[in-house]
Amino acid sequence: MSGVAGAAGPLLGGAAVDAAGRRRVFWINVPIAAVVAALMLRQFMEVDRLRRQDPKLLSPWPLPGQDGGASADKGARMSDHGPEIDTSVSHVARIWNYWLGGKDNYPVDREVGDQILELLPDVARLARASRLFLNRAVWHMAREVGIRQFIDIGTGLPTVDNTHEVAQRAAPESRIVYVDNDPLVLAHAQALLTSTPEGATAYIDADLREPELILSGAAATLDFTRPIGLTLMGILEFITDDDEAQSIVRRLLAALPSGSHFAMYDGTNVIHGAASDRIVELWNAEGNAGLVLRSPERIRRFFDGLELLEPGVVSVTRWRPEVTVGEPPEEVDAFCGMGRKP
Repeated sequence: MSGVAGAAGPLLGGAAVDAAGRRRVFWINVPIAAVVAALMLRQFMEVDRLRRQDPKLLSPWPLPGQDGGASADKGARMSDHGPEIDTSVSHVARIWNYWLGGKDNYPVDREVGDQILELLPDVARLARASRLFLNRAVWHMAREVGIRQFIDIGTGLPTVDNTHEVAQRAAPESRIVYVDNDPLVLAHAQALLTSTPEGATAYIDADLREPELILSGAAATLDFTRPIGLTLMGILEFITDDDEAQSIVRRLLAALPSGSHFAMYDGTNVIHGAASDRIVELWNAEGNAGLVLRSPERIRRFFDGLELLEPGVVSVTRWRPEVTVGEPPEEVDAFCGMGRKP
């Protein structure tokens, strides 16, 4: 791997085994933004490897309510086989899990995660702030609004205070459908995402670009005549065309009844400006699935036709923080909002 010509910056970490069989960490001089871009690239390489290893990973679990031992009440079961997880290679979802205080990670993830934090301490703060927004949003919908059904698209690896844990803490009878298409996420979810006896959890392997598939699968667990909470946390930024992204949101919301709520956040360049733009530039230059940063104004359009709740579209740290003493919380480059369907 090589750095960007003529650019001075911090060091990017990697690892190799020396002649004596000892694992050595090595460093390459690259701009700070490339640290994040290179790490994200590793994730997609690992996902591609797993899908090539076993084509059945395209749909490892039956949809809720289908044959194979799954039921809407107990959630879909994982198939007997599973992907072989390479624990010698760091994965961004497991590093994210580590930063959030989760246990679903390996030494290589913690090592690389610590190295990144030395260079980019704001990354962990962004991860935690985004997760806390999810927690507050779900808690508001469940406790304050009385919603008992949720669709969480772009779940990520299970960690502390998952959507069903927050919702069922407020109302044990809550029913949650998780949606993700990363085989690493699906490989870990069954063991960790468990429901209360009164409620239900289900898992769907689907892409955000397949809203009808998501909705039909969710219908096996949820009652679409009653309000539903929909969350899209940090996933719409991978739909780079605004018209397409807004169309997906509209199609999802069209199936939900009046009183349903929609919460989301997306990456921005409001706080770090050119540095955030550089990350996206490097990421997209590698030929990966496109990534876009949106302004708060563009994020606001996802709530067209909805009643946008106060305080509107703001940094995730400033959406109804639990405790505010003195100055408002420091902003991070992820802006969010919540809307109610009339």
